[in-house]
Amino acid sequence: MKLIHVACRELALDQDDRRALQLEVCGKASMSEMTEQDMDAVLDRLKKDGFNPNSKPGKTHRAAPRSDLRLIHVLWRKLGDAGVLDRPDRAGLNAFVRSRFGDHWQSVPADIDMLREKDQIDAVIRALKAWGKRAGIDFDFGRTGR
Repeated sequence: MKLIHVACRELALDQDDRRALQLEVCGKASMSEMTEQDMDAVLDRLKKDGFNPNSKPGKTHRAAPRSDLRLIHVLWRKLGDAGVLDRPDRAGLNAFVRSRFGDHWQSVPADIDMLREKDQIDAVIRALKAWGKRAGIDFDFGRTGR
């Protein structure tokens, strides 16, 4: 249970997001109802979504402050996992944003997590989803609305 809570904190999932994920993975929203196998399945899903229980504290960036920015990171990671990126790290994402949008926006932030304009964030999400579609990557997260 503790490890699931740690993973959710590191992935910036709030309690509602965690319960929705648990419901999707094992059909139980409450951890008190889950078996050990259910918890293992949830933890495996959290690992697949980017949680690394062996990572060293201080070696990673904090989760993006907004859910739409976190989605950008998830899309970028999925593109990297599919092998379509030359630079699947954060620096590569920042370089992509600068090269793709630098001529269209008045200013491009040094880091993706500094974006605040909803239109700009949506443009990055659309560009990454379009790239994924061209590459045949399934970005279906089992949720509606995105």
